[in-house]
Amino acid sequence: MATAEHTQTPDNTPDTSNPRKRKVMLVVLAIVVILAGVAVWGYHEFYGRWNESTDDAYVNGNVVEITPLVTGTVVSIGADDGDLVHEGQVLINFDPNDAQVGLQSAQANLARTVRQVRGLYSNVDGMKAQVNALQAEVQKAQDNFNRRKNLAAGGAISQEELSHARDDLTSAQNALANARQQLKTTSALVDDTVVSSHPDVMAAAAQLRQAYLNNSRSTLIAPVTGYVAKRSVQLGQRVQPGTALMAVIPLDQLWIDANFKETQLRDMRIGQPVDIEADLYGSDVKFSGTIDSLGAGTGSAFALLPAQNATGNWIKIVQRVPVRIHINAEELAKHPLRVGLSTQVDVNLRDQSGPVLAQQPPQKASFSTNVYDRQLAEADAMITQLIHDNSAAASKTVQR
Repeated sequence: MATAEHTQTPDNTPDTSNPRKRKVMLVVLAIVVILAGVAVWGYHEFYGRWNESTDDAYVNGNVVEITPLVTGTVVSIGADDGDLVHEGQVLINFDPNDAQVGLQSAQANLARTVRQVRGLYSNVDGMKAQVNALQAEVQKAQDNFNRRKNLAAGGAISQEELSHARDDLTSAQNALANARQQLKTTSALVDDTVVSSHPDVMAAAAQLRQAYLNNSRSTLIAPVTGYVAKRSVQLGQRVQPGTALMAVIPLDQLWIDANFKETQLRDMRIGQPVDIEADLYGSDVKFSGTIDSLGAGTGSAFALLPAQNATGNWIKIVQRVPVRIHINAEELAKHPLRVGLSTQVDVNLRDQSGPVLAQQPPQKASFSTNVYDRQLAEADAMITQLIHDNSAAASKTVQR
């Protein structure tokens, strides 16, 4: 009789039917769910609802295009891409010969005009002297006629002599009338003016100012301090007014243009603090900033080809609005950025005291330069000296 051997293998399957273990697992799961819910609620209440962020944000700044105001041929280039240039520094020189010839011609024209106008004043003085002399001649002829008239009444002289005296008086009176008319006509050319305010002189002075500006504009200077970019100009190139030759970018005047979804803008206000992280430096460097302005329209509204939503194939797309963010100047100087760099921004919405839109117009220019202020002042000094020199020269000529 054979006996069967039963081999027993251990059962490693956990006993889930144990009520106590099941209860412990449910409690642990409930605690985990509660903690997760509390964490989500806490994140939303203390951070999420008070912050809006986007990585659709880029560094922007002033790209100052260097464009000529006059036609010219390039003879020198003072800076290349990446070079630092200071406000007022010479960037490009044109061949100055044509402009200098034009300036010299305008100077000669002003000098000639001043002498001609000064001659008009001398003519007036001469006509006044002539009128005075003719008045004396008329008075003399009148006295002679009166005397001969009395003599003729007594028969002392003939009627023929009296007639000659009358003719002399009439001739003197006519000469005086003609001289007075000429004086009036000549005076009309200079009345209520001095040499410098005479219309002919003012017109010649305006031509000289324009020639001076054309000459000075043959040298292109940097209107701001910054770094050169986009140089396209070459030596010997003949350029026309308005041609973009290079650009100067002041890297201390940068900001962030962050494109937020329209659903993120409800609680945004001007002046709210912003944390900025640039891809260039990563999470190691944090910039601080503030909201400077909220855009007046969505990006699509100002697109070159706006969307035609009136068509039958319309699909609603969440729009984005550009928000300008000011960057802390000290942090920007310590960690320079470049135009076009990608960033991620996080706006703290807790402070709701600021306006949504600017309430006052700017009280002063946001950006300005004074490198061109002295151009007309130097031209005016040249004009004043030319008028003085040629007025004096004309006076000496008249005296001789």
